[in-house]
Amino acid sequence: MRQIFLDTETTGLYPDQGHRIIEIAAVEIFNRRPTQRHFHVYINPEREIDAGAQEVHGISLEFLQDKPLFAQVADEFVDFVRGAELIIHNAPFDMGFLNMELARLGLDKLETAVSGIIDTLKMAKESRPGQRNNLDALCRHFGIDNSKRTLHGALLDAELLGEVYIAMTRGQESLLMELSGTVEQVSHDSVAVDLNNVKLVTADVEELAAHAKYIEGLAKSGATPW
Repeated sequence: MRQIFLDTETTGLYPDQGHRIIEIAAVEIFNRRPTQRHFHVYINPEREIDAGAQEVHGISLEFLQDKPLFAQVADEFVDFVRGAELIIHNAPFDMGFLNMELARLGLDKLETAVSGIIDTLKMAKESRPGQRNNLDALCRHFGIDNSKRTLHGALLDAELLGEVYIAMTRGQESLLMELSGTVEQVSHDSVAVDLNNVKLVTADVEELAAHAKYIEGLAKSGATPW
C-alpha cells in the first residue's frame, strides 16, 4: 500500500480569512517502508504572515519572496500524492488549506485524487482520551527522538508523523502476526504428534502419597483444586 505523510505550514489559522500555505511536505512509504521519495516546497503566499504563526514555524515573508507561487507547484504536488492514502495529523486543518488553494485555481478537491485520508490526531484521541495528543506528546509517548524539532517545519513534522503512525499501528500488526504464528504452530504440532508412539508415565507410590498430602492441605485451608 502506498501511503504519504503530509504536513503544511501557513500564514495563519483560517483559510476563509485569506490565509495561505507557505510550505508543503509529503513523505512516501510503501508497505510500511520508506521509499526515500518526498515532495517538499516553500511557497510565496503573496500576503503577510501573522506574527503568531511565524513564532510557531519561524518562516519569514522575506525568506519566501523568491519562492514559487502555489499555482506553479499545484500540478506537481497533486501528481505526487495521486492514488495514495494520505496520513495527516489534524487532517481537517491541512485539507482545508489545500482545498482552498486548489479551489482558487479552479481545480478539484484533493479527496478526488487520493485513495483515502487518515487523521492521526483522531486516532490518538480515541486511543489516549483526555491526554495531550499533539506531535510532541506522541513522540514522547512512543520514545521517538524529536530533539531537532525546535520549531514546526513541514518536512521534519511529516517525517516524525511517519514514525508516530508506524508506532501507533505496530501493536495491532504484531498481534495479528503473533496470533497467526501461534495458530500455525499449534496446527503443525497437532499434525506432527504420533499418538501410537506416546509413552505413558505413571506416578509411583511416593508421588501418589505426596499428591494426596498436598490435596489434603488444600482442603484444610479452605481451598479446593476444582
